[in-house]
Amino acid sequence: MNLSMSRANTNTLQSSKNSFKELQLQIEEFKQKRDNLNKKTKAFIKQLQEIDIKIEEHLNLAKNEYKKKRDYWNSKVKNLKDKKIEYKKILDKFIEEKKLLLKESRKGKETKKYVSIKQIEKKIENLERRIEIENLAIPEENAMVDQIRELAQIKQEFLDEQQNSDFFKIERKIQIVKINLNKIYEQLNKWSNKSQDYHAKMQDIYQTVNELREKKKTLEEELIENKKAADAYHEKFLRVMSKIKKDSKGKRPAYLSKKPKAPNKRSTFRNEELEKLKQDKLAVALEKQKSGRKLNLYEARLILESSKE
Repeated sequence: MNLSMSRANTNTLQSSKNSFKELQLQIEEFKQKRDNLNKKTKAFIKQLQEIDIKIEEHLNLAKNEYKKKRDYWNSKVKNLKDKKIEYKKILDKFIEEKKLLLKESRKGKETKKYVSIKQIEKKIENLERRIEIENLAIPEENAMVDQIRELAQIKQEFLDEQQNSDFFKIERKIQIVKINLNKIYEQLNKWSNKSQDYHAKMQDIYQTVNELREKKKTLEEELIENKKAADAYHEKFLRVMSKIKKDSKGKRPAYLSKKPKAPNKRSTFRNEELEKLKQDKLAVALEKQKSGRKLNLYEARLILESSKE
């Protein structure tokens, strides 16, 4: 009888030791997994902070440099376009004046004044060429020289009359306006290219920011999932600790001799921040659901979990 009871006590003691050992192994396992997940949580938070810094830097670059320079060149382009319109109106006015002068000249005696100078120059060139290449008699050659002299005189008179005529004056004004317009078109092209270049750089920056925000969104979702997993292991850790306390019946194992640490303020603050982040994402998901937009898998899970709670 005593032997049987001794064996039973021995078995009970051995079973108790084995059970306690298993609980200790579980504690170590849960603690290790929780701590590893908490390290990942810190890594996620560090990555998110780095992304926030990059986003801020990119937005400052886009706003304070590229946008300002784009707007500066846009302003210059706008002013130059206004100037172009003004010059075009002046050109149209001069062209109309030229048409009226031509119309009046055809009615009056001044028609001959508008004979082309090129025609006179061409006649002179033809006569000079004949003198050079043809075997002319002296009287014939002298006659051609006299004709050239007369044509040169006519050309000079024509130029003198033309320079003092309204037609010549208006023609000169038209040419000046055209030159200025060409300069404006060249400048417009250069300034527009500069504006477009800075606009393209700004668009590239915003594209990069959007990509960073998408990356941040993914990391935030992974962070929340990772934190949930860490909390789950922490709960398991606490349950096993509670079980050991009950089983020990006041006999605390050496493992539990240390007083539990007070909650870390930084950890508490981080948990609050994560909870706020989760609630913000839930609000976005609910708004998307309300407007009929498609939810991703993470958003659908958030809504499902919130309805269960």
